[in-house]
Amino acid sequence: MRWLTLYARSRHVPVVVAPLLLSVVLTWWFAEDKWTPFAATLGLGLAVVFAASGLSGQDIDLDRTAGFSWFPRRLAHLLLIGVVAAGVMLAVQEAGDVQVESALIVRDTAGLLGLAGLAAVLFGGQFGWTLPLGWTMLGLGTPDEPETLNRVFTWLRLPADDALSWWLAGVLFVLGAGGYAMAGARR
Repeated sequence: MRWLTLYARSRHVPVVVAPLLLSVVLTWWFAEDKWTPFAATLGLGLAVVFAASGLSGQDIDLDRTAGFSWFPRRLAHLLLIGVVAAGVMLAVQEAGDVQVESALIVRDTAGLLGLAGLAAVLFGGQFGWTLPLGWTMLGLGTPDEPETLNRVFTWLRLPADDALSWWLAGVLFVLGAGGYAMAGARR
């Protein structure tokens, strides 16, 4: 139990929980009557952005001297972010009349987690928020067009039955979560 407490403190978990929860709840509250995939994407994106800022400890070299495998711990950390963000989103939207499909929330959460993992591997754990924030803003700011390139940029807002969006989210999740779990954050 002591190890888990130290791990959570070194990854700033107590600090990021409140913004993660508030970003989802406040987004839903402001958009309640106009709850759409756009608003859900914004709430999920913000939740992952806040939580992904703690994907590394304060001393990566010290972490790497541990006598156990980091793979399951890193993967569990990333998955826990997704479970909390998606779980809060699904629970909060139950309070309203309009709901976004659960499959869309699961797909977007997986893709955003992959982006967070990729950002941690490429830029460092303290910058795990950069790619989820960038792609969320790109996806929300790009107009809807039928061309494939636009659909790649806006995969977060595509309908839940869109095959391309599932492939992109899956690839991002496998690359990001796998890379982060195996290699950890960049120094």
